[in-house]
Amino acid sequence: MAGKLYIVGTPIGNLGDFSPRAVEILSSVDFIAAEDTRVTIKLLNHFGIKKPMVSYYEHNRTERGAVLIERLLNGESCALVSDAGMPIISDPGEDLTLRCHENGITVCAVPGPCAFVTALAVSGMPSGRFTFEGFLTVTKQNRRKHLEELVNEKRTMIFYEAPHKLYNTLADMLQYFGDRNIALVKELTKIHENVERTTLCAACEKYKETTPKGEFVLIVEGKPEEEEEEITLEAATTLALKLVEDGASKNEAAKEIAKKTGLKKSDIYKTLQE
Repeated sequence: MAGKLYIVGTPIGNLGDFSPRAVEILSSVDFIAAEDTRVTIKLLNHFGIKKPMVSYYEHNRTERGAVLIERLLNGESCALVSDAGMPIISDPGEDLTLRCHENGITVCAVPGPCAFVTALAVSGMPSGRFTFEGFLTVTKQNRRKHLEELVNEKRTMIFYEAPHKLYNTLADMLQYFGDRNIALVKELTKIHENVERTTLCAACEKYKETTPKGEFVLIVEGKPEEEEEEITLEAATTLALKLVEDGASKNEAAKEIAKKTGLKKSDIYKTLQE
């Protein structure tokens, strides 16, 4: 009988956020697949957990994934963890999870902290609808292409960004989005947790000469709704007259323009008669 793969969320800063169930699962599985064993060993030591670990990260996922699948098919159970937060969300693991499903291996979730959801919750930005865009590529051309695709996105947009890339990303966002509201959230659940609500223009000015510390979650306002210009009866009549000049009857013209403008057909028709 095949074993199980547990997707285990780990703290994004404060170790007190690690759930009792997560401790139980890590203590009971046969082995742990970790993004960086040097980071995970600190978590295990803190909770007194002694389990064998294997490294599983972006650059060895194909080769190591095959090994993990074989062990799972042989009946062993495995907990997949990332350095911080939920595995697979901007972290390795998506490929392994898919392989498990393809091989009939049960995948179980042990929910835990997730940086982008936590940042959105404390940001004060609109949260009814949002899109998570993860990390932008370091390649300038691809980064700008990604942003260009989001120019008309009306939902709140969430990005991850490293401190040394922050200014370039903010500058590109300003270029493509214009001066929108933004929340810069960093050091979540740690002593120096900070939420900075500002605008893209102001953020660019601030970070142009200063390279900050800490990983950022950037929450950017979606494209504002464009206010529809209210058309006057006079303007509607002008449009109707053009239709009449093109051969439409006054009745047909009034009906057509009423549909487009929301004004009453009778009012448009009346002014056409004058």
